[in-house]
Amino acid sequence: MPQWIALSRNDHAEQHVLPRDGYHHSAKQRVVPVLLAELSKLLPHYALGFIRQGESYQPVAIVGVRENAYLAPDGRWFAPYVPAQLRGYPFALAKSDDGQQVLAIDTAHLVNGPDGEPLFDEQGALSEHTQQVFDFLAQCEKNRLATQQAAEALAKHKLLVPWELVIGTDAEGGTPVKLDGLYRVDEQALNALEPEALAELRGGPLALAYAHLFSTAQHKALADRVQFQAKYAEQGSNAPANLDEVFGEGDDDLEFDFS
Repeated sequence: MPQWIALSRNDHAEQHVLPRDGYHHSAKQRVVPVLLAELSKLLPHYALGFIRQGESYQPVAIVGVRENAYLAPDGRWFAPYVPAQLRGYPFALAKSDDGQQVLAIDTAHLVNGPDGEPLFDEQGALSEHTQQVFDFLAQCEKNRLATQQAAEALAKHKLLVPWELVIGTDAEGGTPVKLDGLYRVDEQALNALEPEALAELRGGPLALAYAHLFSTAQHKALADRVQFQAKYAEQGSNAPANLDEVFGEGDDDLEFDFS
């Protein structure tokens, strides 16, 4: 489990950060939170759904049935596009005691000495690398709020209902696995909405609803990835040297079009 600590110029001016080793930090995740701004990039590769967090709903990409099926044994990602939520690690945004937004880091990636990237420059400002990550996470947070509002609008109109999604897998003799805790858009209820209600959902809420509905085409692809991962685990072999030949080109940077 990550142990987060807020970055401090006083405490960490001389320390460096070790870059993440692929995406091993996501190994146990079955879902990954997603943003409105990345829906078009997610749709070709992920089944999308919703999970409930208290009284609110969070849109997610479904990445496994028991563990992350998009993760190769060596930490590479089994898809051309990696959800933004995973790319900022080992950094994250947090709230200070006075409610200010601060940059936090997983202490496992803090080191003394020349290894890794410096956190601060000689003038005590964030280094170029750290500033780039902070800007990326700040953009994600801004869009996260818009995404949350879109999901809340769908819930307000009672369009999110429990979802018993069953995914086939070669594991355990090929027994299909039911994923618990998921919600889906009720397409029949969506189509029955009055014009006034539809008008309230224009923009982000409808984009989120239809992205989820269109993503059902990826259920088989999810099952294929589960089976692909099980095959390599059973054989005790590594993933192919060139994952691009299996699942296409990668998108593994901190660039994102939030316009």
